[in-house]
Amino acid sequence: MISGSRFGFLAVFVSFVAVSVVLGDQCNEDINSILPLPYANMSHMVCKPIWNSYVIRFSQSKDNVVTIVLSTTYTSGYVAMGFSRDGMMLNSSAMVGWITRKGTPVIKQYYAEGFSPSQVKHDKGELPLTGIPPFVTVYGGNIHLAYQLKYPSRLKTQPILLAFSSKYPEHHLLSVHDDKTTIHLDFSQGSSGSKSNSVTPSNNLHRSKTTHGALGLLGWGIILPYGAIVARYFKHKEPLWYYLHVGFQFVGFIFAVAAGFVGLNMYNKFNFHAPAHKGLGITAIVLSVLQVMAFFIRPEKDSKHRRYWNWYHHYVGRIALFFGCLNILLGIQLADAGSSWKIGYGFVIASVILTSIVLEVFKLKAPNKFPPNPSLPLDPAH
Repeated sequence: MISGSRFGFLAVFVSFVAVSVVLGDQCNEDINSILPLPYANMSHMVCKPIWNSYVIRFSQSKDNVVTIVLSTTYTSGYVAMGFSRDGMMLNSSAMVGWITRKGTPVIKQYYAEGFSPSQVKHDKGELPLTGIPPFVTVYGGNIHLAYQLKYPSRLKTQPILLAFSSKYPEHHLLSVHDDKTTIHLDFSQGSSGSKSNSVTPSNNLHRSKTTHGALGLLGWGIILPYGAIVARYFKHKEPLWYYLHVGFQFVGFIFAVAAGFVGLNMYNKFNFHAPAHKGLGITAIVLSVLQVMAFFIRPEKDSKHRRYWNWYHHYVGRIALFFGCLNILLGIQLADAGSSWKIGYGFVIASVILTSIVLEVFKLKAPNKFPPNPSLPLDPAH
């Protein structure tokens, strides 16, 4: 008898082998007869499975003409292959192909001016298409998108976006994709006569984006706001509120700074172009550093300057929190993170707001339990 864990491992292994064999067969499949020239010239093309059932064939000539044939399984909707400067959807250009309900093949270039369907413009983009018309067809259950690009210099490693949707475009307006991914594709290996290729899925990029988002969400979205809530509503619990608040804010500050370092590393390593997100993040971190510095120079409780220090500490902390939370929303949008992140952060915001409302009601109903002046000298940021 095979145990449950061994059976599960065996099933996964067999599935992996089966998928590999199928994708390998796609590279061995002769599709010359269904493609027009110059796409039918497969002798110098590199073929490589890249994601799910996606297989890419490409070559690059000496005069920097890149010929691409993208193949994947197809039943309905559209298939897209985008070129991005930074691995993000915004400002990317893509070739999108589909077969209409009436059986008409359509392939067009699109440009992502934004994230909503109306902001993804058809017949626009920055891809340097040659005079050879793009081509799309369905054969043997697979859709094949073929097109040529002419660059002024040799195309090397390029962030590529892959996406699909089961819904047909209506009046050339694309619906939101069902799934997507980003890979880094080394086109320099696809020269004429070459039979090798290097395709590196952006595991590091995806891991960095997930780490950056998780650290920012924990720091700016959860720990720091709840630390501020402790300072506002639990001052009657002396000295517990003080130690809880300092602990929350210190841990939240560490998470926020870590998120900033990961973000800057992505910006430098993957050449991201997100100035608004970067600027808000740096501003929020600078304000939080000022808060930490203010902690060490706070006046004594009876000092005449303590009132001004409290004003500074309160409002700078609130501004920092506002920028941090706003930047989470911007980051989710820029990363095109999907509904799970949006729903998750929506739940976090709702819980913070609901907690604040409930505690504020209790504070108004029982003001004696919430004295305005704590005996301890710190009135931290919130």
